[in-house]
Amino acid sequence: MKNLASSVRKKLIEKYTVQDKPNNLPKRTDINILLNRVKLNQKNESRKKIYFSAAASAGLFLFGLIIF
Repeated sequence: MKNLASSVRKKLIEKYTVQDKPNNLPKRTDINILLNRVKLNQKNESRKKIYFSAAASAGLFLFGLIIF
């Protein structure tokens, strides 16, 4: 009976413990992917700047219309 309880206990413990898997896979980096990501980020930043400038200009214009 004790062996049965201990085996069940071990199975439950193994279920909830995190086992480290070996990360022996070689990591590689493709320079083209990185360059494309940088270009995409620059493009998105320039769009955000243009949208912000347009919103600020529209806000100033509307504020000027309301006051005058």
